Amino acid sequence: MSAVFPTVREVLALDPVRHGAPRVVAGDAGLDRPVRWVHVAEVPDIATLLGGGELVLTTGIGLPADDAGLRAFIGDLADVGVSGLVVELGRRYVSGVPRVMAAAAERRGLPLVELRRATPFVRITEAVHALIVDAQLTELRAAEEIHQRFTDLSVEGADAAEVIRQAAELSGCPVVLENLSRQVLGYDPAGESAELLLDGWEQHSRRIRPAGRTAYDPDSGWLVTVVGARGQDWGRLLLRWPASGEVPMPTARAGEPTAAPPTRLSILIERAASTLALGRLIRRDAEGLERQLHRTLLTALLDHSRPVDEVALRAKALGVGLDRRHLVGVLVRHRADDPVGEGGPEAGQARLRDLSEAVGQALREAKLTALASAVDDNSVGALLALTDPATEDRALSAFADALRRVRLDAATGRVTSGADPFRSVRGADRSRPASGTSRGVGGVDPLRGGVGGASGGLIVAAGSGVSTLREARQSLVEARQIAEAARRDRRDLPVFRLPHVGLAGLLYLLRDEPRLQTFVERELGPLLEYDAQHPRERLLDTLRAYLGQGRNKSAGAAAAHLSRPAFYERLARIARILDVDLDSVEASLSLHVALLALEAVRTP
Repeated sequence: MSAVFPTVREVLALDPVRHGAPRVVAGDAGLDRPVRWVHVAEVPDIATLLGGGELVLTTGIGLPADDAGLRAFIGDLADVGVSGLVVELGRRYVSGVPRVMAAAAERRGLPLVELRRATPFVRITEAVHALIVDAQLTELRAAEEIHQRFTDLSVEGADAAEVIRQAAELSGCPVVLENLSRQVLGYDPAGESAELLLDGWEQHSRRIRPAGRTAYDPDSGWLVTVVGARGQDWGRLLLRWPASGEVPMPTARAGEPTAAPPTRLSILIERAASTLALGRLIRRDAEGLERQLHRTLLTALLDHSRPVDEVALRAKALGVGLDRRHLVGVLVRHRADDPVGEGGPEAGQARLRDLSEAVGQALREAKLTALASAVDDNSVGALLALTDPATEDRALSAFADALRRVRLDAATGRVTSGADPFRSVRGADRSRPASGTSRGVGGVDPLRGGVGGASGGLIVAAGSGVSTLREARQSLVEARQIAEAARRDRRDLPVFRLPHVGLAGLLYLLRDEPRLQTFVERELGPLLEYDAQHPRERLLDTLRAYLGQGRNKSAGAAAAHLSRPAFYERLARIARILDVDLDSVEASLSLHVALLALEAVRTP
């Protein structure tokens, strides 16, 4: 994208200026300064009337006659930040501007130009101002295109990768999306080397400290905005300005930091961030009406979007009674996410659809009443409605066994679920499966993929049973969290429950929670920033060794392969950086939890 204002060099190339036979006599290093306006002046104290960025035109008739006055005149113009000074010869100066003026302009880096032929200043001002207005109109059109492009992306439900690609295409600059722990969620190098862009990203990102939600960090060259919605921030979107190979637009005053990027880039990155946040909230759905209703009701329980009385009423109308029932949230997912790039989005949807069908068939075979639906791109959730709390374990075991059988039958092609798996599941009257030929889940052998308990390659997780619908969300969320944590568990369990998940697993399942990431940053942020600036010291490893050995300093020094004096000195430095007492049990416990959380966040 081009700058809004023309440069001094571009102004000198205009026909009205070329008619005056311009010659740069000083300050040629500043010819790429932007010209915000053109001002004609014939008085020596004009600087007090200027605001910076002007190109001053003069015949010199009102300038001081003494050397000191000329130096002061040039100094005042440089101090206020004008773009340059153009002097027409013939009225005051015949053969050229005074040497003292040229020397002062060269010393201050101020472009000084002679016009050796008489030229009407009005033609110059008209040409330059027309150029500025045209550039501003171009800027407005570009901003309008940005708004239209990202509005279309929002309406179309574009994924994050497409939003990032469009932002990089519109700006011509590399764009990176990261979470609060500085992990890259998506990027587009805009034709540059992705390896160079992402090498040591976390350490590099921690040095980028813009002042505000959307701001430019001139030290790093990154324009940054926060990504989030409904008061909860979950990431940052970064755009590098200038892109590789470009020269940043210089400021009016020599020695100042790189100028901020054009306004439209700030508009672009903010619109892209809004589209990303909105896309996270919107879930496009192409399911049948009854399946959508099941999903709507489960989602309503998860996000409190509908009163529970309304959910109960609508579920009852679907044939699923939830009142006066013992409710258990269940989540079923593949241990591994859908492989990216293998078969495209259609293959992933087919994989999820087949899993949904298997869950629905298993619920019918186990004669269980439930709301069931896909709840995200990889998981199927169910809310079991049991008449007797004492049957909870037996019901879960029956469901896991039935799911195992359905998957075995699918592998051998003996049975398929011909009915809609999300039709109201009420018991024996819906238990008779249709005959036919079944596919494997997503076209893959359903028993491949490692352990998975009775379900074969799947994780079945169940939350705690609750007695009211108002508490159902707690059980569903718990089941989802247990399923996420169980992905790291190599045990072969038919059903994963909360007692199977330790602290490390609990933190892993909460790794995408912004509040956990904020906790990690609050506890360990200064130390992580220190390590980013001093990568050889690796004080985080020292802290990990100390806490991992139960705060035994001798054992910690041995684990860190350091002498005890060196280990003690590092611990003292850590205490100063974090401003904590490492001998405090409470402080050490908080740091240990933060370390475990950091490992969980960094583990894919």
